[in-house]
Amino acid sequence: MERYDINKQLASFKERINDLDKAINPSDLKEAYDSLNQMMQEPQFWQNQEQAKKIAKEATRIRATIDHFERITLVYKNLVDWFEISEEDTEEWQILEKDIEKLEKDLKGFEIEMLLNGPYDDHNAILELHPGAGGTESQDWCDMLFRMYSRYAQRRKYKVDILDYQAGDEAGIKSVVMRVKGPYAYGYLKAEKGVHRLVRISPFDSNARRHTSFASLDVMPEFDDDIEIDIKDDDIKIDVYRSSGAGGQSVNTTDSAVRITHLKSGIVVTCQNERSQMKNKETALSVLKTKLMQEEIKKQEETLKNIKGEQKDIAWGSQIRSYVFHPYQMVKDHRTNYEVSQVEQVMDGDLDGFINAYLKDNTVH
Repeated sequence: MERYDINKQLASFKERINDLDKAINPSDLKEAYDSLNQMMQEPQFWQNQEQAKKIAKEATRIRATIDHFERITLVYKNLVDWFEISEEDTEEWQILEKDIEKLEKDLKGFEIEMLLNGPYDDHNAILELHPGAGGTESQDWCDMLFRMYSRYAQRRKYKVDILDYQAGDEAGIKSVVMRVKGPYAYGYLKAEKGVHRLVRISPFDSNARRHTSFASLDVMPEFDDDIEIDIKDDDIKIDVYRSSGAGGQSVNTTDSAVRITHLKSGIVVTCQNERSQMKNKETALSVLKTKLMQEEIKKQEETLKNIKGEQKDIAWGSQIRSYVFHPYQMVKDHRTNYEVSQVEQVMDGDLDGFINAYLKDNTVH
């Protein structure tokens, strides 16, 4: 990079950091953190466990935001000092260029993270994938998406638990439920909810014809244990069965799998990733709680939509994104018009561009 380009980049950093400073107001954040920290020092703080957990979690979130912003600011100041004493075409200049690239990536990630201001954005996420009509074709596409989101989670250093996995008859997946655990997992992955469309030359067609396949992804926040959802024993039916795990999918093949049917709503959840029947039951109940809470949220959202006159919603067949493998290569999000031609990178979990574009367009300030 030329000196002029680096100077221009540093000026951009300064402007963006100033914008962040105004947006998050670090002094107010520190005041809020000090107040929460003082509450946590009180002798009776942990007498109310539920309230204490909420306060501790909020304090941790605020402290992480403060630390991240201060780290970015310090790196920027060091780069300015380094730039002033560095000369072009030297080893120091090469180090400066690499550090500028690192700060750009870190700053962009922090800017996106600040957009995650929804009530459940900091929760873990539960993903549920289902193939569309089309048998093996769609089931294979569902498997490809499962791999894509698993790779995305790995990139972000999230932990993935496979809660339920139903293998396809010939290939692919009939359905899969996975829990993604990590900071702001739901905040990021909520951008992926909807119908995903694939266009390719089918590997299952002996005539090598082009096929279009669909798969749907539902994304829900995993609610904390302190969410009060009353599930009575009379409201549910519990079945135990032998799990049908496919090799390498982290699903055991013992008689510990659990299926819970919520009789009032008709919601069915299953879990088979634990060897303990009790653990599977606990996890299934947690997922059921999440789905019931999600239903309540949907009812509230529908009421708001009726008030605002909004009628359109994501539905089967109205894809949010298309993945074209043939006759050309392109992945395009139909909500934001963001598109790339590096299909293989996307299928390997490189989804940041799509997610960031969605968050910028759909964040409520």
